[in-house]
Amino acid sequence: MLLFALPVFAFDTDRADVKSFVDRMAEEHAYDRDKLLQVIGAAESKESILEAISRPAERTLNWAEYRNIFLTDERISAGTGFWKEHETDLKRISEESGVSIEILVGIIGVETYYGRITGNYRVLDALTTLAFDYPPRSKFFTRELEHFLLLVREEGMDATDATGSYAGAMGRPQFMPSSYRAYAVDSTNDGKRDIWTNWVDVIGSVANYFVRHGWTKDKQVVASATLGSQWQGETPDNTLNPQETVTSLSHQGVIFSTELAGDEKSHLLTLEGEDSKEYWVGFPNFFVITRYNRSVMYALAVYQLGQEIALEVNRGEF
Repeated sequence: MLLFALPVFAFDTDRADVKSFVDRMAEEHAYDRDKLLQVIGAAESKESILEAISRPAERTLNWAEYRNIFLTDERISAGTGFWKEHETDLKRISEESGVSIEILVGIIGVETYYGRITGNYRVLDALTTLAFDYPPRSKFFTRELEHFLLLVREEGMDATDATGSYAGAMGRPQFMPSSYRAYAVDSTNDGKRDIWTNWVDVIGSVANYFVRHGWTKDKQVVASATLGSQWQGETPDNTLNPQETVTSLSHQGVIFSTELAGDEKSHLLTLEGEDSKEYWVGFPNFFVITRYNRSVMYALAVYQLGQEIALEVNRGEF
């Protein structure tokens, strides 16, 4: 069986759209034009990136199927080892930020399997390809390319070194360039914000992301729920913008346990479990998790993975 590599093309910096982008970067950001042309000229437009971004979506997974991807014995074991290896830094950053260790470990486990799956595309290639050769989302990726080139200048990086996913998500926390510039932190005080090789910076950056999006220390994330006998309405659609409160859900017949105040924002979530529907009530911290990835199932997987790892750590099984 013969295997053929997908085409790769060097970028033509004489293209009108590339020239327009370079002109704007030079004018708005005082970016050195020659340097910019040199960087973009080193980028490669890759058919594999275009195929990946435009690939038809796979069959939508239900919650049981989605959960089984991330809540595996292997990933829980890896997370337990990660917690113990980085316990000192996890505790310090958790205490400083108010973000629980369970959530920090859960995010990193779901995003990159503790650094095992980070993507091996050059970020420069991914963003340049999608900015100039993928019209459906050109605007978004042009903006991310702009952020990437600015952070390269700010951080003193080599633009061709950074690696990540086919969509340009970078390093161990899978930050897009705009998120890197806004939320990455130097937790080791070495003058660099390294989200590729420095686990302390990675943990600190994830914690900062949550703080900046409204995480509240020691507040409940989510609660399992049942529908009581007085429940009469149809279960609402899952949402990323909670429309109810603890009190209003209770009055509607949703049964759940929480010590949060009655006026705390909340929402009833309905998911397809292994054998039947599962009901959960998400609170504000739950919806902060969805700011990392706009998915209710993602947020619940992060939460549950973190909880399972915490149980293992507390049992001393590592």
